[in-house]
Amino acid sequence: MTEDQLTWYKRFKWISITEGISFLLLLFIAMPLKYIFDWPYAVKVVGWAHGVLFMAYFIIVIPTAIKLGWSLSRTFMAFLASVLPFGPFVFEKNLSKKYQIQA
Repeated sequence: MTEDQLTWYKRFKWISITEGISFLLLLFIAMPLKYIFDWPYAVKVVGWAHGVLFMAYFIIVIPTAIKLGWSLSRTFMAFLASVLPFGPFVFEKNLSKKYQIQA
């Protein structure tokens, strides 16, 4: 893996992990606070942050796929991972195995 590819991989990994954490916070903390404890402010704040990170994830997938030479199916899996709870973590783990990169 070249230095440029490693930079793109690290950038993707950082956004992927951050987006995945924001999604889990939204699902398992903010949503229960809204619907169980009638505190919608948590969804407003965490939802906004997750939305920004979700868009950043989508924007970074295509250039990363091009730089790292992903197949169309791997690129599709990257997009699919973003809408599944724990998906970004599983996808990134598979990438680190493929490229033999240690955490």
